[in-house]
Amino acid sequence: MLKADVIKTICHGLDSGDDVLIAAALKEYPFIAPANTGRNYTELQATRIFMRDGFVDRYSGTRLVHPAVLRVLSKLLPHHIPFHRNWKMTETHPAYWELVPTIDHIIPVARSGIDSEENWVTTSMLRNATKANWTLDELGWKLLPPGNLLQWDGLTGWLIRYIEQHGLAGQERYVIQWYKAARKAI
Repeated sequence: MLKADVIKTICHGLDSGDDVLIAAALKEYPFIAPANTGRNYTELQATRIFMRDGFVDRYSGTRLVHPAVLRVLSKLLPHHIPFHRNWKMTETHPAYWELVPTIDHIIPVARSGIDSEENWVTTSMLRNATKANWTLDELGWKLLPPGNLLQWDGLTGWLIRYIEQHGLAGQERYVIQWYKAARKAI
């Protein structure tokens, strides 16, 4: 039964007072609350996944940029590449949503996926938010091959060179943690 037809059947059951029809329809399209399983990755774990995937969004093929690079640029060019600590869209450059990599679960944990590296993939914040707890099949998406880290490193090399030339003084904790993770991961 098509999902819209299930809702139609429920409406028909309400109109006719047929609780058995409603119950049968609800079994066809049940609400299953996803488990709330908070996940935290260290910057080192995330960096290793980003490097494994060649800093490429595995759902779109888009090149992504090391998270700390944009924060350094926002500090240097705040009016041109603004950032809001809560990622407020009216105050944050769209590059943060489109180009900052994050880890996604190919099979969502809320849908019985495991929380381990075999199920982790690099994607942008935008695509991660879009995908949410949907499966690739439900969205009509495909998992693309990883990028080549030798061809694109997400500007990780630039970040390391910049910090080593200019030092960590004045850098926010976020940048320092990502820098240290990048040094360990290479």
